[in-house]
Amino acid sequence: MENKFLEAMNFRHACKSFDASKEISEEDFSDILEMGRLSPSSFGFEPWKFVVIQNKELREKLKETTWGGQGQLPTASHVVLILSRKVKDLHYSADYIDNMLKYKELPEDVVALYHQFYEQFQKKDFNILGDDKYIFDWATKQTYIALANMMTGAATMGIDSCPMEGFDIEATEAFIRDELKLDSDEFGPAVMVAFGYREEDPRGKSRLPSDDVITWYN
Repeated sequence: MENKFLEAMNFRHACKSFDASKEISEEDFSDILEMGRLSPSSFGFEPWKFVVIQNKELREKLKETTWGGQGQLPTASHVVLILSRKVKDLHYSADYIDNMLKYKELPEDVVALYHQFYEQFQKKDFNILGDDKYIFDWATKQTYIALANMMTGAATMGIDSCPMEGFDIEATEAFIRDELKLDSDEFGPAVMVAFGYREEDPRGKSRLPSDDVITWYN
């Protein structure tokens, strides 16, 4: 029996320009966003925010400092700027962490264990309290789980995508603050992703052979 997931993985490619005449349905795109929202995250703290940018003027402003999105931003049906939370929210003593644990409605003893393990994780296991950027980078890695789920999920629906890291991070942070009116002390740009439908079929997929990337210890 054919593996539908692998079929979607082979279909997916980084689409550099989309057919601007084709638009993803509201229902389908809602499903794609839900795939991101339901993604797993470390400790279940969901350190992300998905900002859908459909406004053409905002896309043009974003394009000025996004060299990796010159073909995608003008032509994509939908563009998502994925933001990552910063140390303000993700420090072990942050109100956001307390609120997330309350939201999960866990027993008090379990909440106490979460706090204990999370503090140890930040102080010792991953040692990420020495620089605020360490926590941001740790959170950004988790947003890529949501990114991958959204892109692969879209591929199962015959929808193309392209992840975009090619942007000026300081200018994009200013865009978040000045144009989107979001708190840049709370969120920073992690990655962008465009969705739509391809204009033409891509060339064949190229990957290293499995023997080069997989090692077994039996």
